[in-house]
Amino acid sequence: MNFMDEDASSGSGDDANMLDGNKHHSGAPSSSGRRKRSRKATGDAIVDAMLEIAAASKMRAAAIMKSEEGFSISKCIKVLDDMPGIDQQIYFSALDLFENPNARETFISLKSEKRLPWLQRKFNASSN
Repeated sequence: MNFMDEDASSGSGDDANMLDGNKHHSGAPSSSGRRKRSRKATGDAIVDAMLEIAAASKMRAAAIMKSEEGFSISKCIKVLDDMPGIDQQIYFSALDLFENPNARETFISLKSEKRLPWLQRKFNASSN
């Protein structure tokens, strides 16, 4: 059975001689040692980059979650409950509308005096 590591498969003379049992020591570091250090440095850089990507992904997910909390269905319902002049038909239509994240964001982002006309317009558009 013949075992070859990555260094042996590279085809350098030093590595081939090591496989044959002919070891040469010149006092200088072999090219194999430099390649191993280079591979380790490259591997460390890849690991560092992957850790940075994971950290950035976690931060992005946290930002999305925080953003979604600001436009949650429960927050929309609280705002809706505090609005004067909402009849039952518009109230329940609004609850259906709040299933859409974009509609929730629009509703919360509107000035309070614009929310009821916006809901009425949405209700009239869905009725037609």
